[in-house]
Amino acid sequence: MPFGAVIALQLGSLTRQLGAQSFTGAASVLAIIQQASPLVTALLVAGAGGSAICADIGARTIREEIDAMEVLGVSPIQRLIVPRVLASMLIALLLNGMVSVVGVLGGYFFNVILQGGTPGAYLASFNALAQLPDLWIGEIKAVIFGFIAGVVAAYRGLHPAPGPKGVGEAVNQSVVITFLLLFFVNFVLTTVYLQLIPSKIG
Repeated sequence: MPFGAVIALQLGSLTRQLGAQSFTGAASVLAIIQQASPLVTALLVAGAGGSAICADIGARTIREEIDAMEVLGVSPIQRLIVPRVLASMLIALLLNGMVSVVGVLGGYFFNVILQGGTPGAYLASFNALAQLPDLWIGEIKAVIFGFIAGVVAAYRGLHPAPGPKGVGEAVNQSVVITFLLLFFVNFVLTTVYLQLIPSKIG
């Protein structure tokens, strides 16, 4: 909701200065769906889910549970890592949908109520300029971000420094590394998307 509100307020102010208020809806919704929602989702998954995964795997590692599984012939990757990574991807996908809906509603509310925009123009501009791939790229980003968060958290959890302090440091490192990777991957995906998918002409 705050992301949608901030984007709507900023774009509403800018488009009013440029005399292009009719495009506020399209710009706000596309910014939320393509950029804000996947990133917010990724930060939530990495910050909450990724840190929990890393802490759990790290604690098992320093207690030598991972080594015990390998001795028993049980693959820790298949038994512990794969389900958590798949769960991160699924949760990111579902959470991105919810964040997108709430963000768009927040942007609509703040643009129409606080800035005096017209509901019809807000929705009409979105319908004129938005296209289905705009939604798909947001969902694809969310799945990829969930995969990155799960893999990085699992990797750092499998390779902590000895002792509880090492697990805590591994958790911090996993979150920081994930955030840096997310912004880089987001840049790459956005660049590729804008090159491959032509803009819709209203």
